[in-house]
Amino acid sequence: MKPLFSYKQDLENNTAWIETSLKGKLLQSLSFLNKGTSFSSQERLEFGLIGKLPSAVETIEQQVTRAYEQYRRYTVDLSRQIFLYSLHDRNEVVFYRLISDHLAEMMPIIYTPTVGFAVQQYSREFRRPRGLYISYPDRDHMDSIIANRTHDEIDLIVATDGSGVLGIGDQGVGGMYIPLAKLMVYTICGGINPCKTLPVMLDVGTDNQLLLDDPLYLGWRHERLRGAEYDDFIDQFVQTVKKHFPNVMLHWEDFGRDPAHQILHRYKNDFCTFNDDVQGTGAVVLAAILAGVQKTGRPLSEQRIVIHGAGAAGVGIANEIISAMQCAGLSEAEAAKKFWLLDSNGLIVNNSATLKSFQKIYARDAGEIANWPLTNEKIDLETVVAQVKPTILIGSSAVPGAFTEKLVREMAKHVDNPIIMPLSNPTQKSEANPVDLYEWSEGRALIATGSPFDPVTYNGKIYPIAQCNNALVFPGIGLGTLAVRARLVTDNMIWAACEALSELSPSLKDHNAPLLPPFVEARKASYIIAKRVAEQARKDGVDRVGQGVDVTQLIDQILWHPRYVPLKSV
Repeated sequence: MKPLFSYKQDLENNTAWIETSLKGKLLQSLSFLNKGTSFSSQERLEFGLIGKLPSAVETIEQQVTRAYEQYRRYTVDLSRQIFLYSLHDRNEVVFYRLISDHLAEMMPIIYTPTVGFAVQQYSREFRRPRGLYISYPDRDHMDSIIANRTHDEIDLIVATDGSGVLGIGDQGVGGMYIPLAKLMVYTICGGINPCKTLPVMLDVGTDNQLLLDDPLYLGWRHERLRGAEYDDFIDQFVQTVKKHFPNVMLHWEDFGRDPAHQILHRYKNDFCTFNDDVQGTGAVVLAAILAGVQKTGRPLSEQRIVIHGAGAAGVGIANEIISAMQCAGLSEAEAAKKFWLLDSNGLIVNNSATLKSFQKIYARDAGEIANWPLTNEKIDLETVVAQVKPTILIGSSAVPGAFTEKLVREMAKHVDNPIIMPLSNPTQKSEANPVDLYEWSEGRALIATGSPFDPVTYNGKIYPIAQCNNALVFPGIGLGTLAVRARLVTDNMIWAACEALSELSPSLKDHNAPLLPPFVEARKASYIIAKRVAEQARKDGVDRVGQGVDVTQLIDQILWHPRYVPLKSV
């Protein structure tokens, strides 16, 4: 099938245009092409739009002003998100300009935490499909599905199977909102051209009985596939992507704990692929930790780290910290001994029947904890904190309130500035509220969260709360990777992104400032991260552009800005 339009660029002259054969209502129906009241008089004549619009020809600034006035009429976050997504369906350029102009206000609406509510209501609030849906019964038509895409050239794909969405678990086809939101953030914060991106829902069923019983559920009404059938389906998808888009970056998002690690391990050295739950989460959390340990004066290699939640995110965080510890001179085995990880069965121990392969390096020796007290036949979080006296406490468990007053006060007794990071989202899944953490630690805790929280006032001082949101790091990783057309996303490239973000910490200049920069600086942070990632890709020998062109120039050439470009009829 011939694509409906093509986005063209003349890099030498820094110009862009869109070629399309569409006219009239069909042209207006494609949100990336639709300029609404900003179609010029000449374009209205050439593309059959004369009489289909009011006579006024507006600037994009006028359109954005109107859209913001409409947005402000809504008072419920989900309603605001529905309005913004509807605008995205009508006019992408205005949508991205509006979000960019009001980044701090609107990012929580289109992304976390509001996207979690939207995922849960997907089938009931469904209005218009976007991206591609590849369900298991359609696996033999995968080539045709890819060919049915709207956009011609694709540089970036975000794919999910909806099995591990945020902290709310299996959401089936509703997980499609996650690739959509991730790609919006890639564009807003990283300057990735939305015309060259593709969200994909890999529908392999669901084990969420509420969805299966819902007569309005839109996904494949079947229990979730596992085992060989699932692995073969994923591999078929990867091979199809490689055939159609050999230079694409494939981003995996919100897969379950085991599939996330298995897929990343299987393809990371064979294809340009990236798992944000594992690598992105690890990088942004490590960046906050690196900033935090500079404030404590205790080097990273001497930290004692407890992680409550040993799934894809928790183990991904631990893996990134281990890499940093190795850079500081520790061996992998020595670094692993600095960690105590817990899952739903309590502390991970090497003789556990539920131990997963990707957790083994973090399993504590059973003899080491033989005399520790048990709670409900397991070693719980409070016991671990009391026994270990951690300097860093990380939550990726989706257990609200897991960081209790007793636990935090016990930790703070032994550490001057405990680093405490309740990272689970959406907000109602957070392990603690920063207000309580400051109170229980007597204002000494260094805090970063997964969801956005308002600043905390304690003893007359105002403490902004750093949000460990992956949106601070993955757009820059993507931009740097695409700029040099990297064959792989290497561990060194992730580490380069992490170091770059940590160096942007406001706390390095102001003791009361947050550990990570605010979202209003996300575009700036992404640009800096992209340069470091691109340079590291060259050092690792995985770039495809050679040494002759400066990476800054390469990045500038592909940066997309929300503005209208000329249309050309073909």
